[in-house]
Amino acid sequence: MFSKSKINEPGPKASDTKPAAADASKPAVSDSKPAAPKAKPPASTVASDLLITGNVKTTGDIQVEGQVEGDIRAHLLTVGEGATVKGEVVADDVVINGRIIGRVRGLKVRLTSTARVEGDIIHKTIAIESGAHFEGSVQRQDDPLSTGSKKMPTTAATDPKS
Repeated sequence: MFSKSKINEPGPKASDTKPAAADASKPAVSDSKPAAPKAKPPASTVASDLLITGNVKTTGDIQVEGQVEGDIRAHLLTVGEGATVKGEVVADDVVINGRIIGRVRGLKVRLTSTARVEGDIIHKTIAIESGAHFEGSVQRQDDPLSTGSKKMPTTAATDPKS
């Protein structure tokens, strides 16, 4: 029956003071929120008329439409239909529409119907569409991106004469 609530006490009502305090604190509240994650930058593109001689390394995505003579390391690598890469490719996701001459290492590797790969593929998952051209060996590994991968046995080690 008796309570210490301030509902019936004289003076400014709590509802009268809240809006002013809320308005004053809105900027402070929005400033204290963690910033939204930065938008992912667009993929870097190697144009069809561009030849890169040397290694390319990024934590982002690369779209190759021209030629690269060197190794590529990226998060997502897409090789366009008219593109050629001569070197080792290491990426989380690799989509090949064009030509790669060299080793391919990726968690997910996809060869489309227009792909031409001359080299070994080390992968966690792979998809090869009908019509793709592939010359080399395929090896599944749980961690194909690690540099300390198992080496393939040499012929001397398997030769009974040695």
